[in-house]
This record gives sequence, structure tokens and C-alpha cells, in this order.
Amino acid sequence: MRENRPNFLRTHELVAAVLLLLVLAPAAFAGKKKAAPANAPQLQKRVMFDIRKIVWPNPPAVARIKFMEMYTGQQIDWSQFESGNKKPKQKWMDRLAGTKPASDQIDWSKIPYQLNRTYGVAVDSKGNIYAADQAVGAIFVFNPETKATELIRNGHEAHFGLLNALAMDDNDRLFVTDDRLREVLVFNSKHEEESAFGADVLGNPGGMAIDTENRFLYVVDTANDVVDVFDADTFKLLRKIGTPGKKHQLTDPGTFSLPTNVAVDSDGNVYVTDTMNARVEIFDADGKFISMFGKRGDGPADFERPKGIAIDKDGHLWVVDSAQDRVKVFDRTGQLLIYFGQHGEFPGQFGAAYAITIDKNNRVIVSEQFPGRVQVFRYVSDAEADQAKKEQAEKSSANPVTSTTTSAQVQGSAAH
Repeated sequence: MRENRPNFLRTHELVAAVLLLLVLAPAAFAGKKKAAPANAPQLQKRVMFDIRKIVWPNPPAVARIKFMEMYTGQQIDWSQFESGNKKPKQKWMDRLAGTKPASDQIDWSKIPYQLNRTYGVAVDSKGNIYAADQAVGAIFVFNPETKATELIRNGHEAHFGLLNALAMDDNDRLFVTDDRLREVLVFNSKHEEESAFGADVLGNPGGMAIDTENRFLYVVDTANDVVDVFDADTFKLLRKIGTPGKKHQLTDPGTFSLPTNVAVDSDGNVYVTDTMNARVEIFDADGKFISMFGKRGDGPADFERPKGIAIDKDGHLWVVDSAQDRVKVFDRTGQLLIYFGQHGEFPGQFGAAYAITIDKNNRVIVSEQFPGRVQVFRYVSDAEADQAKKEQAEKSSANPVTSTTTSAQVQGSAAH
């Protein structure tokens, strides 16, 4: 027994030492921060930037296009999803499974409607912005002043199959093309459905434009490679532009291959995005071919997938290229004047840009499908730009030093 006693003591001494280390170790390291792993991801620095200063072209040139705002859906009050500062203790089974407690989970059924796959856009006389969303099956109505959002929903205020384009006449009647129902729906200014037509004519109705002077409603029929011309009041089919029944094989002037959208200028001329032929074709009010411009390519002046088209008060043509995610501005001869946009999710960038419309206040509204958004820009008219250039010249002449510096900056930027 005496021979085993030293081993017995040593064992108890070892156990005591281990227990002492377990007690003292947390206290010893309590004031030290845990070192981050060498390969830990570095968080990007957040930079604050005033998006209202996004313009094209860049200063010191006079801005012609200004970013204004963006719409993504109904406003979300995230405070209603907060469970308070004190959270219940997470159960060990939840920790083991990697699941969050019920208090940390969001009930997505309570999230207001959000844009998901946005197609047509329009503006009424009050300045409200309309956006058709295929995935949601609803038309969003955004009020820029109150920031309120109204909805025209499938199964509630209306019956939709597959929403596509929107158009608004001078009486705030809303025209809606439906790909699945193959017709045009008409809503009054109170958003009540009044009529539907075209099911016996249309294959896949797409973009629309209204000639309020001549009372023509132009509806692109993508499936049949034509533009159908209806009376805007009686909805009677008047004529067709293009040659149907050729299965998207035609390339001759005056014919189409999967056309997408249409616009009308103040003279009644008609502009059609001939998407698969990568061009824009121009017709007079009687449907006679005038000219065309554009060629396939990935350059700024080229087209890959021209879709949305609109005309500003100065007669410039705005064309959305969905493949390039660019908005391009041309004169009547097809000369590129300016362009903006690229792939991305920041303001002024797009993900599958689609439709475009320009209102009486020079707001340029562009829809995009991924993510579903509506971006609003401000077009600086020719008269406004001329006035700004005049004021800039007067300011420069009054301050020669600033003028010389600005001139040197412009030359330097051009050299780069």
C-alpha cells in the first residue's frame, strides 16, 4: 500500500491541475479578442453617394439625362416584423439543425407586393406610373407624390392571363395586352374594365402606341410578324403593317421578324422595333414604309435585341436594347446621339431592360425584368440644354481663370 501511495497522489495532483486550468482559462482570455482567420472574407466599405448626381454625359458637359428615382413595389414597413430587443433563448435542437427560432423568421405572406418580372409601362395625366408585372399578375400604379402604390390584380380587380404591354390615351383609358388571352383589355380612369377585343385577330399581342390625333391604336402582333391598326374608339381592325405567315423568316424592308414594340411621333409616323432583324423600321400614318436603321452588333450604335421604343418632345428616338442593357437615343436619321446603361443592379444599370415611355414632363420610365424594377430618368430637352450652355459660357467669360481650367480639364479627359 505504501508503494502505491505516490502514484495515487500524482494522479490527484494532475486532476487538480487540469481543473485549475479550466477555471482560469476563460478569465485569462476574457480581455483578448479572438483573432480572425487569415482567409476570412473582408467586408466591403460602404460609400455614401447622392444618386441624384448621376447624369449623362459626365460633367463638365451639360447633362442631357438625369437619374431621378426607382420603384420596386409596395413600401415595406420592416418594423412590423421586429420581435423586440429581447429574443427568446434558442433551443439546442434548433442550434443543432441550424434553424432560426420562430421569432426570427419573417412571414413572407405578409410582405407587400413587389415587382418581380416587369414588362410594359405607362403614365397617366396625373403623373402616376403604371407597370405590368407578369410574375405577380398585377399592374402596379405608383404615385410619385404620395409614394402610395395601388394595384390592379388578377383575380381581384381584373382577370389577366399573361400581362405584356401598357398604353394610355388622352382620357386616361388604360390599354393592356395579354399574351395568354390574346386580346387587348381596356380599363377606364377608375381602373374598371370596360372592354376587350382582338382575340379573333391577335396571335401574341405585344407593344402598343396610340395616335391621339388620328385615333389609331397600333398593336404589335409578335407571333404573326405584323402591326395591327385598330380604331382607338370602336376597336375595329383597320389594316395591318407587315407580311404575316412567313414564320419570322422575312428581312425585306417593310417586313418584320418577331417585332416587339411600337411608337408614334407628332406627325403620325410609326416606329417599330424589328427585334430579330436588329433594326428600327419607320412608316407613315398610312402604313407605307419610309426608312429603317440599325444593324446587328454589340457596339453602342448597334442592336442585339431592340425592344422598347419611345419618342421625346424633340423627336429623338429612345430604343431599349434588352441584350446590351442599354438605352440609346437616335435622331430621325438613325444617328446615335447618346446612350447609357450596362448590366448591373445600381441606378442607371439594368437587368434585362424591356419597355420605355416618356411623359409630358420629360420623365423617361424604363422597366427591367431581373430584378423587377422601374427606373425613372429626366430628359433635358434641346431648349433646356441650349440655355444651360449659354449660362455656362457666360459664367466662363466672366471668370477667365475658371474657363481656362475647365478647358484644360476637358482636353485632359479627352486625351485619356
